[in-house]
Amino acid sequence: MENKKLKKKNQFVIPLGNGWAVKGEGNKEFTIFSDNKREAVAVAKDIAKRNESALIIYNKNGEIVKSENYSKRKTAERC
Repeated sequence: MENKKLKKKNQFVIPLGNGWAVKGEGNKEFTIFSDNKREAVAVAKDIAKRNESALIIYNKNGEIVKSENYSKRKTAERC
């Protein structure tokens, strides 16, 4: 059986109409739509943590207001 790597898709929280949407990088469809930004951020954060990817949050003006990286890097052992 082949060992498949987890696809690390960054998660975006973006304004959409009067609400907020979560969209995975490269996805054609939104993961969720919410009237509440806090809910959208919570969902996107959970997905980004599970995928070990980044979370990018935009404001209503289309500017990035926050980004967090949840990738787990292996640290090199010191000799």
